[in-house]
Amino acid sequence: MTRAARVIVDAIAERVFPAAAVDVGSSAGPIWTEAFGRLTFDAGAPAAAIDTPFDLASLTKPIATTSVAMDLVARGALGLDWRVADCFSEWRGADRAEVTVTDLLEHASGLPARLVDAPPAGRREFEHDICSMPLEYTPRTLSIYSDLGFILLGFLAADRGGAPLADQFEALWVRLPPAHAAVAGAFRRHDDLLTFDVPAERRPFAAPTMPLKDDPRRGRWLRGEVHDHYAAALGDAAGHAGLFGTAAAVGAFARVVLRALRGDASLPPPWTPGLAARMARKTSVPGSSRALGWDTMLPTSSCGAQMSASAIGHAGFTGTSLWIDPERDRYFVLLSNRVCGGGTLNEMRTVRRAFHDALATAD
Repeated sequence: MTRAARVIVDAIAERVFPAAAVDVGSSAGPIWTEAFGRLTFDAGAPAAAIDTPFDLASLTKPIATTSVAMDLVARGALGLDWRVADCFSEWRGADRAEVTVTDLLEHASGLPARLVDAPPAGRREFEHDICSMPLEYTPRTLSIYSDLGFILLGFLAADRGGAPLADQFEALWVRLPPAHAAVAGAFRRHDDLLTFDVPAERRPFAAPTMPLKDDPRRGRWLRGEVHDHYAAALGDAAGHAGLFGTAAAVGAFARVVLRALRGDASLPPPWTPGLAARMARKTSVPGSSRALGWDTMLPTSSCGAQMSASAIGHAGFTGTSLWIDPERDRYFVLLSNRVCGGGTLNEMRTVRRAFHDALATAD
């Protein structure tokens, strides 16, 4: 692990991010956990710890939204082939009539990445703006990464599940059988947090982020408060962003997915082997590496060039990433707070690639 640790230490020295935490392991458990740096670039800032909560940003998409969506599919409350037009009354027009839930999960719905104007005030306005906006391309002719599609998925999950997305995600872990009790407990212990609602007593210890220039909250630190201002407008919990977690908790989640992908039949939905395999199947959309809520391995992506073709993963704008490689029986969690006066997206991508490639020889 020395080479991978050096990648993180060097990135902090180069001010790509001030703090980081890693959890690398197999389906049997963690192999390497460590925290690096300080919570901000200030010399007197508290040191990062393995129990530091990080804003997971778009890791919300695969961890929370996709898990809840697949659970609803397993229960017959949602269909991957359901038309979006049958779920939202304002999703109208010949250009979008055949768009499905799968298209939203695979970022192939025709929706652009974000809204043109500032985010509206709540769900009703968001739903109207997304459903009535012009599509950017013909659905399923290509894939454009879209926060808007996952915001709709969050609304749809709440409607079909009869409870907010956050509540449904929390409820998933209660159903894990005794053999996975340690994994379930990882989401409830003080040191292993995975939630949309960071407890007040933990917020001062969260890795801070700095709002973007177009965020009305600019000028102050965000500590345990979601960085994405669309999610903030939706009450801090949305289908595309809002989840917080420690490296250990994200690692615990990764082990569940890893076990499912490796055929563990003791897991309940949505992590049965069949559902997990469907979730990880690469899309048929031309030129896209997307699966259902996840990305798949490309030698040019943030996972580096050494993972197997079966690997799935995702990255987050704040400086987070999770990759799972069932063929190698490995998962890789890297959490940082890049959006704390740190480096660019390209610099973060370079760090991620170097981190994963360094671990390729440490199996």
